[in-house]
Amino acid sequence: MTTAVSAAPAIDERSFRAATKRTKRRLTSRGATIASLVIAVLWTIPTVGLFVTSIRPRDEIIRTGWWEIFVNPTVTFENYEAVLFGSESLMGPFINSIAISLPATVFPLVIASMAAYAFAWMPFKGRDTIFILVFALQIVPIQMALVPLLSLFSRGVKLDNDNVIYEGLQQAGLFSQVWVAHTIFALPLAIFLLHNFISQIPGDVIEAARVDGASHGQIFFRIVLPLSLPAIASFAIFQFLWVWNDLLVAIIFAGGQASPITRALGELTGEFGRNWQLLPAGAFISIIVPLIVFFSLQRYFVRGLLAGSTKG
Repeated sequence: MTTAVSAAPAIDERSFRAATKRTKRRLTSRGATIASLVIAVLWTIPTVGLFVTSIRPRDEIIRTGWWEIFVNPTVTFENYEAVLFGSESLMGPFINSIAISLPATVFPLVIASMAAYAFAWMPFKGRDTIFILVFALQIVPIQMALVPLLSLFSRGVKLDNDNVIYEGLQQAGLFSQVWVAHTIFALPLAIFLLHNFISQIPGDVIEAARVDGASHGQIFFRIVLPLSLPAIASFAIFQFLWVWNDLLVAIIFAGGQASPITRALGELTGEFGRNWQLLPAGAFISIIVPLIVFFSLQRYFVRGLLAGSTKG
């Protein structure tokens, strides 16, 4: 009986290793490599077309397709000069996007990491119920929260004329509105992902710190944060790219002097599309920062994903 029970896991282990080798051999085969290259080329063609269009003269863009540059290589940087230094300059919205994206990435990360630690390692009444409610907020469409949030900013919260809980913001189109909106919308997913990572930290490490007299603050800052750095970094990249490319929240909350580059790109062509030839150049300027962020921090992104899959 004992022999039968111990033999089954050994067979499963051999089967698992054999399946792993077969999968690895298939993914690294010549056919898989060729398929990957074909997909990569097809995926890159629209970006190449966009870049080529951005450096062609307006008349050439109107008359012929971008692939004609290989036959008639006419190149100009007037489009980039116009969107950088002309009357339709995107430098202001470009800086606004940086001013929006950085705080809108840091705020939810700070709140979510502390909340995730509390849900994972601080026992309190109703902890599981509250965590489930936070998790359930992910299924609420963002469009349903836009109008109540806009009403909160503009009207505030009043029980009656004499009892005012929150007066609301007295000015529209502020950076603070966009920061709050992005923070609120990011918190459910951030808390869920960071909780899954932080809760997998070995309990012996936390207990040893408690035995040594460490408080929750000391455990959080000296143990949990350093161990959770890959997960925090990977979500920071995700959140930064999400905020940078956002248009919906920008249209609702970020107007006037706080307008980001996505909204400025939407308004660049005007009502009659008079500057539509500037859109490719503006689009390429807008993707510079996301490319720098992703390629400089991609090792943390991959490490965070792999760490989450191998813990425990």
